[in-house]
Amino acid sequence: MSTSTTAPIALMTEKEILAAPESDYMSPRQLEFFRQRLQEERRQLLSNAQETTTHLQDNESTPDPSDRASVEEEHTLELRVRDRERKMLKKIEEAISRIDDADYGYCEETGEPIGIARLLARPTATLSIEAQERREKLKKMHGG
Repeated sequence: MSTSTTAPIALMTEKEILAAPESDYMSPRQLEFFRQRLQEERRQLLSNAQETTTHLQDNESTPDPSDRASVEEEHTLELRVRDRERKMLKKIEEAISRIDDADYGYCEETGEPIGIARLLARPTATLSIEAQERREKLKKMHGG
């Protein structure tokens, strides 16, 4: 195989990452796959935020009170969604940092692998399913 050393790592597909042997868990190619996925999600969230800013600026005043109430309700909803997205952006940044630190893909509670399927579904996951379920049970027991 004669590939140049400056060639970027070929990105894996979801199918390839799911079919990879356990010994490849969080290999450089898998980490790059998740880095790209997280960066794309970040780009999308930032694009949504820009659209919201533009949208809020475009619809500044409406003379009819009922129209104004509808617009304000729509803005409130949009801002609530963006607030959730802002929190997600923080989780994405933290996940990218974990990739940089080689901690990505491992449960912060147990140190065990989180698992490819879970990371594909939720690339910002920090807990294995078992640890997440334990945490949720404790929350329920303590009324949280």
